[in-house]
Parts: sequence; C-alpha cells; structure tokens
Amino acid sequence: MNLVERAGLRLLHRLDPERAHALSIRALAMGLVPLCGPVSTPRLATRLAGLALPNPIGLAAGYDKNAEVVGPLTRAGFGFVEVGAATPLAQPGNPGPRLFRLGEDAAVINRLGFNNHGADTIARRLASVSRAVPVGLNLGANKTSDDRAADFARVLATAGPHVDFATVNVSSPNTERLRDLQGKAALSTLLAGVLATRDALARPIPVFLKIAPDLTESELADVAEVALAAPLDAVIATNTTLDRDGLLSRHRGEAGGLSGTPLFAKSTRTLARLSVLTEGRLPLIGTGGIASAEDAYQKIRAGATAVQLYTAMVYRGLSLVHEIATGLDALLARDGFANVAEATGTGREGWL
Repeated sequence: MNLVERAGLRLLHRLDPERAHALSIRALAMGLVPLCGPVSTPRLATRLAGLALPNPIGLAAGYDKNAEVVGPLTRAGFGFVEVGAATPLAQPGNPGPRLFRLGEDAAVINRLGFNNHGADTIARRLASVSRAVPVGLNLGANKTSDDRAADFARVLATAGPHVDFATVNVSSPNTERLRDLQGKAALSTLLAGVLATRDALARPIPVFLKIAPDLTESELADVAEVALAAPLDAVIATNTTLDRDGLLSRHRGEAGGLSGTPLFAKSTRTLARLSVLTEGRLPLIGTGGIASAEDAYQKIRAGATAVQLYTAMVYRGLSLVHEIATGLDALLARDGFANVAEATGTGREGWL
C-alpha cells in the first residue's frame, strides 16, 4: 500500500461505512484509482468450470452490487469478478444503519438485505461493458417475493446472456428465511429451476452455489449431495457467519453477517470438509477472511481451485489484490508447484 492509498483509506474510515463505499465506487468510475491490470504467470493461470482465469484471485459479490464499475474492477488485478447480488425487482434493503466496521477485528458486519437496482438495470450495464477477465453475477431473491426459488431463475434469464457465470446465493443471513433454501429438498427444487433456465440460454454458463459457514455436518453433507446431483459447476465456501466468538469491537453485537479475519478459520474448515464430501468432483471457491497471499494459499491447499476476497480491501485497499497474486505465485514456486491445480487440496488434512 502506497502513501496515497493509505491516506485515502484513512479519510474514508472517518466517514459512515456506506458513504465511504459509495465514494470508492465513484472514484473507480471516474478513473481516480490506479489499476495494475490482470496479474498472471504460468503458475497462476487457472481453469475454473471451463473459465480461463489469469489468476485465481476473485472479487466476491457485495462490493459492486449494481455493476457500476465492472470495467475498472476487471483491470484491478483480479482473475475474475463477481457483482451483485441482483434481485428481479429493485429494492432498498434493510433500514440503516446496516454496515459496521470492526477495526479491532479486521472485520465487517452487514445487514444490507440485498439492496440493489434490480435485474433489468444491472443486465443493461453488464451488456454495455468491456471486460478484461470473466465476470459473474450473484443471484438473489426479493424480500417480499411469493416465490423466492423462482426469483433466482428470473434474474438468470434476464442477466445470464451478459455474464460468464452465475452464483445462487441462498446463504445470506440478511433476508429472513433465505437460508432455509439450503435444505436438501428446497435446494434441489431451486437448482433444478435455475439450471433449466441456464440450459435455455443461447450461451449456457457455469452455475455456482454459495453456502453458509454455519451449516452442521449433516446439512453440509446434504448440500454436497445436491450439488453433485444437480450437477452444479462449483461451490463457493463460504458466505458470512452469524458467529461472534472472540470479537473485540464495540459493534460485535450488531445483527447481520460477519466477514473478515474472524471468519477465516471457520470458512476454511467448511471448505476442507466440503472438499472431502465432493471427492474432487466439483471445483470449490474459497472465500472468507482472506487478507494475505498466505491466506489465499491456505484456502487453495484446503481444497479451493480459486478464492475470493472483499472485506480485507476495506482495511488494506485495492492494491492488496496485486500483493496477494504476486505473493501466491512466490509461494507456489517456493513449494515446487507448477500451477494452482497441483497445490489444490494438498493441505486439506490440517483443517479436518
């Protein structure tokens, strides 16, 4: 992180978190943020569900909810970018305040509630943007919907022609009873509808599933069974957690999903267990608490084909992406791996 970026972050942290987030989006849109371009080496180049990634470091959904700065983000060093979540109809989300920095914990709690401009608007933006790396869309359901399972397919039908992959998000804790859709029967029905919609697209795309870190062993086994049977193209492990163990910040009691450093161990254990359950038959994407190249490397060695981050950039800035990618390349070289695939799962036992 250079002095300008450090000063910018210090200024943003004096503002309300949502206002700071909006200003960072505006700065990217105006071209005020230096972009390093995609980072790649032969060791970092990765295949994920048929997608060619210059590196396995992705941006998690939640930052560019409305696909307003997709172009700049694909030139910021990421190997792939996920925007959204998008719902069929625009909605404001939950009342504020609903976003909290936990500086002492290098974490964030949010209860935003799928605030977004709606699938039609987001699809139009995606259709008009040039991209340097694959771009995906996180699919969500409207809070007031009578058929939330159908909402996911509706968003995919609208925006699917303009993205490279889509993620079914039934793991956000901020829409009431949304996580109930992770149950075996409900999830099977939901995914059948989404995959039928995907297959009807002129250009079918990979479909991923994002799961919660708070699943029991039996619930995780059910998710693995459903994902393999569907079949899905990948699973993202994991979304935010409801746990609050060990937090220091005064905001630790706020309702919502916790992301950042405190999530790392829990999400990585879930990733490793899912790797065992799927027996290498399904690519996994590790997310939750990644703040360094070593963190990304641990996720890969726990079973991930690729990783995603977001919260760490709140504290470390966008330059963290380049730092993690180049650091990961050095770690792979140090341990004699020719590519990410060779390293995937080699440290899984340490997390079981």
